[in-house]
Amino acid sequence: MNTISTFFKDTQLVAEIEKYSRLKKLNKDDVLMETGDTIQFIPVVQNGVLRIVRQDSDGKEVFLYHLYPGQTCAMALNCCQSGKKSMVKAIAEDTTEIALIPVQQIEEWFKYPEWRSFINITYGTRFTELLQVIDLIAFHNLDKQLLNYLQQRARAVNTKALYVTHQEIADELHTHREVVSRLLRTMEEKKMVVLGRNTIELLTD
Repeated sequence: MNTISTFFKDTQLVAEIEKYSRLKKLNKDDVLMETGDTIQFIPVVQNGVLRIVRQDSDGKEVFLYHLYPGQTCAMALNCCQSGKKSMVKAIAEDTTEIALIPVQQIEEWFKYPEWRSFINITYGTRFTELLQVIDLIAFHNLDKQLLNYLQQRARAVNTKALYVTHQEIADELHTHREVVSRLLRTMEEKKMVVLGRNTIELLTD
């Protein structure tokens, strides 16, 4: 199992993270953070995967990206540093362990070069992923968005078989369940997926 020392090598930084952070365990589909929550910590994933979605005032959602072990959320960083409430929802894809780091430590630890690098890399990585999401929405049809969504979810749990409903997919792609069902049936006809009861098996990478 991963620990903080898996991702950070500076022993003083590791000691401070272990001193100030607390470990939280989540089961599959547990929500770590809701849109509108006051951010009191930033999550660093130790084991498992978090799915990050954007949610509007009507509860409609758009999938943004995943957080893997050793990663944190740039949106949470940005909100806590600017004093804003959470703009995203974080959901556990599977059993997940997270180190919760108090927001007041973020600036304090900039004295450590490794921490500064970690924060800068986080912003860079998430910015690239957000551009990819924008490109998918702006320049590709929904079928391409759906395939990318399924591939990302499958990669996150390291399996080809996803236990997910058509309604859940529709919610996170900001569309209607009937549209998702129709696209999935087309993908099945093309031998790209196999559909079961609340399961979708990917036949393509």
